Amino acid sequence: MTDTPDMTAQRHLKKDPDWWRGAVIYQIYPRSYQDSNGDGVGDLLGIAQRLPYVASLGVDAIWISPFFRSPMHDFGYDVSDYCDIDPMFGTLSDFDTVIETAHALGLKVLMDLVISHSSIEHPWFKESRSSKDNPRANWYVWADAKPDGTPPNNWLSIFGGSSWQWDPTRCQYYLHNFLTEQPDMNFHEPALQQALLDVTKFWLDRGVDGFRLDTVNFYFHDEQLRDNPALPPEERNPITAPAVNPYTWQNHLYDKTQPENLDFLARLRTLMNEYDAAAVGEVGEDQRGLEVLGEYTRGDDHLHMSYAFELLSDHAPTAAFIKKVMDDMEEKAPGGWACWAFSNHDVVRHITRWNIPEAAARLYITLMMCLRGSACLYQGEELALPEAEVAFEDLQDPYGKRFWPAFKGRDGARTPMVWDPNEHNGGFSSAMRTWLPVSHAHLSRTVAGEEADPLAMLHHYRRAISFRHSHEALKKGDISEVHCDGTVLSFRRCLGREELFCAFNIGDEPVTINAPAGTWHQIGAELGSAGPAPDGKLHFGRWQPVLALKS
Repeated sequence: MTDTPDMTAQRHLKKDPDWWRGAVIYQIYPRSYQDSNGDGVGDLLGIAQRLPYVASLGVDAIWISPFFRSPMHDFGYDVSDYCDIDPMFGTLSDFDTVIETAHALGLKVLMDLVISHSSIEHPWFKESRSSKDNPRANWYVWADAKPDGTPPNNWLSIFGGSSWQWDPTRCQYYLHNFLTEQPDMNFHEPALQQALLDVTKFWLDRGVDGFRLDTVNFYFHDEQLRDNPALPPEERNPITAPAVNPYTWQNHLYDKTQPENLDFLARLRTLMNEYDAAAVGEVGEDQRGLEVLGEYTRGDDHLHMSYAFELLSDHAPTAAFIKKVMDDMEEKAPGGWACWAFSNHDVVRHITRWNIPEAAARLYITLMMCLRGSACLYQGEELALPEAEVAFEDLQDPYGKRFWPAFKGRDGARTPMVWDPNEHNGGFSSAMRTWLPVSHAHLSRTVAGEEADPLAMLHHYRRAISFRHSHEALKKGDISEVHCDGTVLSFRRCLGREELFCAFNIGDEPVTINAPAGTWHQIGAELGSAGPAPDGKLHFGRWQPVLALKS
């Protein structure tokens, strides 16, 4: 039976503080989803127009990347007004339309809350930099120069160079973990914390269902401003920055991931609990990622879930690698809750990053829907879009411009969504020129084209998401007996009396292993699942799963 709009709305309005657990979240990059007014930039009314398509995927929620008022030095991640919409995206009324439309379709709405830093144009920063004794003087991280005029310590910016910028008005340095136009806030200041909680309440009162918390482990810094120690080359793990950036050469013990953060997250959780809202935190941590994930999401008094970087790595995950990640979760983050993703707006799309065939992409999304944790999909991955090629003269990303050509930046994952090959700009915009060029290679993988092809990746994503929702054990159950047998990864998911066996041949050759003990029957045939054979074996084709339910 297909839900009617009234039924989906009722399901959304039903109070369930645990709705986020096992949820599938669809990330929308607003500049690139749908342009409703012909200016070449996506906007909020464009998102509202396309929400029926998003709902048709079967996802539970959308996460919209920033749309606050901003000078756009980092495309909305530099906020100049936390309680208003940038005119390029629309108005507060337009956002209300997004929320109302989403809720009518049974979708939750998460917004990207960027509070570790603001824009240099934010009134708070303008006041803070005006003197050393104004009411907001301590709302940002200021420090005196060393006696020789150099920065206070050796901390580095993710966007390259020192994370300290000299300000001639205060004759002090201010901290910026990202662009110089993104000064870091001082969370050691109680008044600043309260102001940010007030911002959070503003959006909760407006009807949002939760937040994606950008760079959540960057909120606090070491008040003693101690130098970060060096990392030996063999210990470098470039996750939060590309290997060509010396940011990866430090062990970031003091510029982020400070213990005081847990107290603030507890205050934030208390506020969100009043609204049955949820938050997924982005933990940018190269050395202790899963440990921090566990610290931040364990129990019910901090974050609900944390965005995990392990499957956003450069190398296609093997069976052995995923087993190690699951084992590390059990060891380092017991009781924690991850939000898994393969792609997002900050990394090369995984089809290209891993250089995988479509058969592998199908298996990987089936696998993700079976892992313990929540899941985050990035717009266009359901179409198997590869990374777009963006010429240097068309680049918008300051990160790419800084490290070109060794690192080409993030624009290749941010090009406009393609809807119909027969429409101008693939149906994204009627403008003569869009903010980033529509990828010509993407026009063979539009929504309209894949809707018409029953074998297309789009339909496989729908089936995989539906499969997850049809088994509570996959959404909220435990994971156990994680094994790696050559190219085959297997595990069990259990909740109450429901027990599933999930196995995946993460390889390009057929393989046979022993079937698990007990009586099982095949499920997931629509996802290409093989069944247990009469000979007591499991026979996998290339890139094939075996999914079974215990009788």
